[in-house]
Amino acid sequence: MLFVDAITTINIVSELKQMGWKLGIDFDFAYHKPEYDNFTYSTNFDPIRERRAIFTFYNDSNASYFMLRWG
Repeated sequence: MLFVDAITTINIVSELKQMGWKLGIDFDFAYHKPEYDNFTYSTNFDPIRERRAIFTFYNDSNASYFMLRWG
């Protein structure tokens, strides 16, 4: 899991595709936007869940490379 924005996530996916990795075969990803609690009055405007990108790999060596490169 990486705590990055959507543009960084798309750039990482683009780079992986340029390396020849195939979406759905070599890896999958999901981006989750930040979530806010809009019902509780507070002066704290931080999200209750941070933005994050989750990458799943189907090969251990690909997962290792990913963590060394972006982890």
